[in-house]
Amino acid sequence: MKRQRIVVKIGSSSLTSESGTLCEQKMRDHIEALAFLRQQGHEIILISSGAVASGFSSLGYPGRPKALAGKQAAAAVGQGLLMQGYTSLCKEVNIVPAQMLLTREDFYSEERFRNLYSTISELLERNVLPIINENDSVSIDELTFGDNDMLSALVSGFLHANALIILTDINGLYDGNPRVSKETKKYHFIPDITDELLNGASDSGSSVGTGGMKSKLLAAKKALSLGVSVFVGKGEGQKKLTEILEGKGDGTYIGGPFQSQMHTKKQWIAYHSQISGIIEVDDGAEIAIIRKHKSLLPVGITRVIGKFNALDVVVVRNQRGQVIGKGQIYYSSDDLEKVKGLKSEQAKCYSIKLRAEVIHRDNWVTVSKELILK
Repeated sequence: MKRQRIVVKIGSSSLTSESGTLCEQKMRDHIEALAFLRQQGHEIILISSGAVASGFSSLGYPGRPKALAGKQAAAAVGQGLLMQGYTSLCKEVNIVPAQMLLTREDFYSEERFRNLYSTISELLERNVLPIINENDSVSIDELTFGDNDMLSALVSGFLHANALIILTDINGLYDGNPRVSKETKKYHFIPDITDELLNGASDSGSSVGTGGMKSKLLAAKKALSLGVSVFVGKGEGQKKLTEILEGKGDGTYIGGPFQSQMHTKKQWIAYHSQISGIIEVDDGAEIAIIRKHKSLLPVGITRVIGKFNALDVVVVRNQRGQVIGKGQIYYSSDDLEKVKGLKSEQAKCYSIKLRAEVIHRDNWVTVSKELILK
């Protein structure tokens, strides 16, 4: 099998016992499967839930706490227990694990985004297993991913992974709750995530986790938009992950053949950057950047809205007020006001790069249905 880069996400329910404590047997099964997959020459990144679930019992909670302070306290205790378990089991199979705790803020900054990519790439080069979790002990609502399903989708995208495997306690996605009704139908393959699927999905997770079917569908939708195919399901034994890659997994495969993956810089612009302003362009500029895939030039700018600096990210609208894309700009708003409508030779002395382009095509992302503007 060709060498691949695989992101594996393991949910809390697949790591813990019914009481919510870490289950060593479950963790060992996962680590042995990861080790076997690595022996086949593949690169593996692990996204692991379980910090809150493994920590709440140590604090005296009878179940997973619902208050934010309780969750964060449980995560602070549980993350150490989680990594202690992983470190011990990884040692048995000669794997060196590395812990990484992330929040959305790590994706908002282009510099931190690049540094994160470089760090994980270096760990993989050194044959280390990155184990990533959301930094639950300090995260606040506006900086969280919601659950590790979405975190795994974003990580798989910006690392240009070949596949995202989401392991859960149910063998795939159904059109209802298989625990409640035996009449539910299992989806063995889903070519794309439709609104109909999302509207019919449950957003409730287990007593020790946060992600239900809707969470996984939303994560799969994001991963597909970044060019990563997805598997959602379960398995047992050393070969469960290789069987999934071979198409023999007990679950649901999502997406067709691998799509073209979005460049790391464009991912940051599209999904993580903060919008600092708006510019409007004429019909000629819209045709040039959308249909002909050209850079945006000053001559096509008709209006500048908001205050922004060079290298900020702005939204671009057409003359009908429709958003057509986002891009990292080479002019400040003040300088763009001076050069809008001018020819390139007259304008480029105001550019931070001394370039004619307002937005270079390498720093441009056309809006699609999957791109939600912030």
